[in-house]
Amino acid sequence: MSILKIRDIVVGEGLPKIIIPLVSGEANHLLEEAEYVRQQLPDIVEWRVDLFNQVDELESVMEMLKQLRGLLMEIPLLFTFRSHREGGNKEISDAFYAELNIEAIKSGYIDMVDVELFNSDEVRDSVSAVAKQNQVVVVMSNHDFSKTPDKEEIINRLRKMQVLGADIPKIAVMPNNVADVITLLDATNTMKTQFADRPIITMSMAGTGVISRLAGELFGSACTFAAGKSASAPGQIPVSDLRSVLDIFHKSMR
Repeated sequence: MSILKIRDIVVGEGLPKIIIPLVSGEANHLLEEAEYVRQQLPDIVEWRVDLFNQVDELESVMEMLKQLRGLLMEIPLLFTFRSHREGGNKEISDAFYAELNIEAIKSGYIDMVDVELFNSDEVRDSVSAVAKQNQVVVVMSNHDFSKTPDKEEIINRLRKMQVLGADIPKIAVMPNNVADVITLLDATNTMKTQFADRPIITMSMAGTGVISRLAGELFGSACTFAAGKSASAPGQIPVSDLRSVLDIFHKSMR
């Protein structure tokens, strides 16, 4: 598996990299949240722009990106509009989804962009192509908030993301029982050992799936998400707790 360097962060080796999302809707609260998150020393910050009250206004989004970039300094910034069908806050047209992401990519303020696998082919491929042209890392993603697909389907989706040019394939699934968590972890390990030629991110959500957020180094997930002031998905835990457990796993694996 190859590694990926994003600014000063190396994804795909050593400790899973900690990503903290920004989830505030109001501009002034968002900047306060970003300052708080910066002080937690995350490896990567994600802006969940679908939660931003002014997401419909491209000029406001770009202005906020400019301010976030200045505040976060050298911390890599992941730009994410999570679609409503995959658990996001707002429904928008395919055309606006493409325009929003492409403008963010071209702004020069972001380092990574989330592109959902199950967008239309045209939207997914056009956003990914512009990202490649502008040296922005593509995190291709899929989120299932109702169930955990079987092992083969999880692997197939991750492999499809590789074929489509994702720099980092990502999948998040909802467990309905402990067996579902084991399915996700088994699929992650198989993907890592047999198919992945780049870093991948996987997680099982909610409290039942917390182990998947903690044991990524063992099973093969290169990044994990922690809660900053607030969580963006069920099962995220505070960054200080997450960092302590990641260190324990890392030291035990030496």
